[in-house]
Amino acid sequence: MNLTFTCKFFDELTLHELYDSMVLRQEIFSVEQNCAFLDADGKDLVAFHCFGYGEEDGKLHAYTRLLEKGIAYPEYASIGRVVTSAASRGGGWGRVLMNYSIEQLYAKFGVQPIKIGAQAYLEKFYGSLGFVQCGEGYLEDGIPHIPMLKS
Repeated sequence: MNLTFTCKFFDELTLHELYDSMVLRQEIFSVEQNCAFLDADGKDLVAFHCFGYGEEDGKLHAYTRLLEKGIAYPEYASIGRVVTSAASRGGGWGRVLMNYSIEQLYAKFGVQPIKIGAQAYLEKFYGSLGFVQCGEGYLEDGIPHIPMLKS
């Protein structure tokens, strides 16, 4: 499977892209992870959205949203809602997605530190991308997280 990546500001999204991102986020964050939380937190409206669509099937397989400094964290830009579909895991697409998202964040907002709230079990994955833990772990919606920073 090959994915094609694009990145758009909220106002540029098609209705299909918006719907696809909502479906993928709900499938993984709400259903698979059995987590009840308000996904529509208002930040989507001021975010860039990165999509990885399958070239063969046309389905959304990978997604992130990029937030400018001051939106998620007062002093840092952020990448959030990082998700890959269950069907596309194990093929290295999470790494491709994150590298693309980092490049896009730098292109949109300038090269700067990036802070994320990572699910704790993904610490090694994010560490391999240059992120380091920068604070105490915490529970978010019942899931252990750690703050991580890429300088």
